[in-house]
Amino acid sequence: MTKFALYLESGPKMKTTMIHVFDLLGCIANGPTTETALEAAPGEIREYLRFLRRHGEKVDPDEEFTTEIAAHVMEGSWIGQGDPAPGFAPDFEPLTPEDEAVYRRRFQWLGEDIGELIDQVPGDELGEKPSKGRVLRDIVTHIANAEPEYFRASGIGKPEGIKEALQAIEGAPADGLAPRLADFWQLLDTQLERITPDMRTAQTQRGEKLWTARRGFRRALEHPWEHLREMQRRLA
Repeated sequence: MTKFALYLESGPKMKTTMIHVFDLLGCIANGPTTETALEAAPGEIREYLRFLRRHGEKVDPDEEFTTEIAAHVMEGSWIGQGDPAPGFAPDFEPLTPEDEAVYRRRFQWLGEDIGELIDQVPGDELGEKPSKGRVLRDIVTHIANAEPEYFRASGIGKPEGIKEALQAIEGAPADGLAPRLADFWQLLDTQLERITPDMRTAQTQRGEKLWTARRGFRRALEHPWEHLREMQRRLA
């Protein structure tokens, strides 16, 4: 039976908890407390397995599995928000070419799924203010603004033309948002072709955080997945 190691980060008094599943890089669960995040973790793992299965990875979303807490960070900066300043031990492992290929495919699939989702939403609903949270269009813009920063921080670098691509997303009409996002995602994916062997092992200090290519990939996958799930739940 598969056992998934859970890496937790919790804010003060074990609130605002995010759980990272490094064995399924990109998969996260979160909640207003550690207890609720742990309760959500099995369901979120299955949702991520369904995402991978839908795109061709050989996984079984219905297979029985167990979980165990491998680490729980409760001190430091940015706790509970996805990227605690101390980081987690797996963040600092060298990025292998094999893992890079897997993570890049997942990155491409995330862009496709977000684009397909917003393409199915009527234009007026993209800007409709919900009773709680941000409008869908603002979530998409938030995802787009964050992704290049993970590339930059981890040493992968921002691609040329990213500023113009972001402006195109922000200024796109409702029926043009998905195509502009696809163009933007393609720019980012092209940048991943420029990862070198040195980048796979490099460690770069950015303020309080020590960044690696693996850490950058983790956040570049987790962040859009988190908000894709947010939008899916909203529309459901």
